[in-house]
Amino acid sequence: MTTLAWTDKLVLNQPTLDTTHQEFVELLNAFGAALDAGADALPAYQVLLAHTEAHFAMEEDWMARCGFEAQNCHASQHAMVLNVMREALRYANQLNDREPLNILRTELAGWLPQHAEMMDAALVFTMEQRGFDPVTGECKQPVAESAAHSCGSGSCGD
Repeated sequence: MTTLAWTDKLVLNQPTLDTTHQEFVELLNAFGAALDAGADALPAYQVLLAHTEAHFAMEEDWMARCGFEAQNCHASQHAMVLNVMREALRYANQLNDREPLNILRTELAGWLPQHAEMMDAALVFTMEQRGFDPVTGECKQPVAESAAHSCGSGSCGD
């Protein structure tokens, strides 16, 4: 059973981010396959967690370079997801409780499409508007610190 299918709805037309999201989907599916097979899913989960940490760090670096506030709703959502993922790993390792991993599999499959459609699409839009090149890390039109609100768009509440 596939945990999450890669579809055109997940494509944001930002090559680096699209590749990263596709990798996330593949790793989530590998983790799900290990759960379905009754195998030790921890190695696959740890790879997914490491990828997610790097994925979010990349996006947050882009946000910083585009003038997003350090504490914004996009980065806060990343922190929440990582906290839950790390706590599920702690339960598995310290308490021998694998149920949070099963729950998280389903939750992550539902979370990524919504996050990509809203938060990541807004990030890509902001990057395009500000002339940000993720390859060089240069932003042609950075905004003043006071202009980039919670998620960088100015449309979120502070």
